[in-house]
Amino acid sequence: MEYIKNYMDFAIFGILGLMSILSLAYAIERFIFYTRCKPDDYKDVNELENDLTKNLTVLSIIGSNAPYVGLLGTVVGVMVTFYDMGIGGGIDTNTILVGLSLALKATAAGLLVAIPTLMVYTACLRKVDVGIAKFKANKNAS
Repeated sequence: MEYIKNYMDFAIFGILGLMSILSLAYAIERFIFYTRCKPDDYKDVNELENDLTKNLTVLSIIGSNAPYVGLLGTVVGVMVTFYDMGIGGGIDTNTILVGLSLALKATAAGLLVAIPTLMVYTACLRKVDVGIAKFKANKNAS
């Protein structure tokens, strides 16, 4: 249990940090692509849709799973706190409250990764819809 106590925070926050870096990188890449994308350059709507939706799966996976990674950190933190209570023999409310509050920081970090990622993902989906609509409008006008 000592191993989990010492290294679980690093693992959880490392995973969440990696998720946030990937999310930021893919968000920047998508927004740069959307500013440069011209639907008129495409001959086929499927090709356009494939280019517009590229890397959105990663954003969706990160946005939906980051809260669970944070929750895992919280559950492990609570387990460690209860373990320490059992081993210590006595119940010191300050130690318990500090342990539980530190455990909740993982859930907060998971939400801090998930919420902006899902906002970016939703904005990207809107860009996809607009790009496809422009393509269809241009093809119908021709």
